Amino acid sequence: MTEEIFRADAYEKQCEARVTVVDAAGIHLDRTVFYPMGGGQPGDTGILQLQDGSEIRINDTRKDAASGDIVHVPEGDIGADLVGQQVQACIDWDRRHRIMRIHTLMHLLCAVIPAGVTGGSIRDGSGRLDFDLPESTLDKEHISAELNRLVEENHRVSARWISDEELAANPELVRTMSVKPPTGSGQVRVLEVEDVDLQPCGGTHVAATGEIGRVRVRKIEKKGKHNRRVNVEFAE
Repeated sequence: MTEEIFRADAYEKQCEARVTVVDAAGIHLDRTVFYPMGGGQPGDTGILQLQDGSEIRINDTRKDAASGDIVHVPEGDIGADLVGQQVQACIDWDRRHRIMRIHTLMHLLCAVIPAGVTGGSIRDGSGRLDFDLPESTLDKEHISAELNRLVEENHRVSARWISDEELAANPELVRTMSVKPPTGSGQVRVLEVEDVDLQPCGGTHVAATGEIGRVRVRKIEKKGKHNRRVNVEFAE
């Protein structure tokens, strides 16, 4: 299974790795800084630099459900002769960092709106969460102000692991109503925004909320009888 360097340090931009498999899905490495699509966060893009100086463009990153390997999806066809080669795996850092900022912002949004989350997605520069709210009581300007207050307070952000038993004993930690965090391995990764939010999350995040920058609520939509969609984006 691929060593997931981004779990320990989301700020690692590149790493040396060895190609283990090339198949129809893409390129498998023994270790990687590329985050695979999951938890509403898109997969990383970037390049693999070969020893002869050539480069392979990576347009997406996914996780293979059967093997658990992270698969780097290349631009164009790649030959099996790549197996065994050493490469330098380099993510598109500017894009990743914007996604990290938005993902941490989603956790602030959860703190500002105390309701169950029915869905969501993260994009490069924007994101949205759907909340289980029967009435439209949300105010764009108020939510924007609260989000920017939490950003400016520069709360520390960190990840840690808790046991499956701890999660079961604290069900209020799970905010998502449609997708439950994976259990069964003995531990679950949680993301803590100090004094603001704590919930299971496997994504990549900034180290403190001040790194997010100013934001705004772009629009609030009604998506069903019990569903309010809040769309947020960078203000600058």
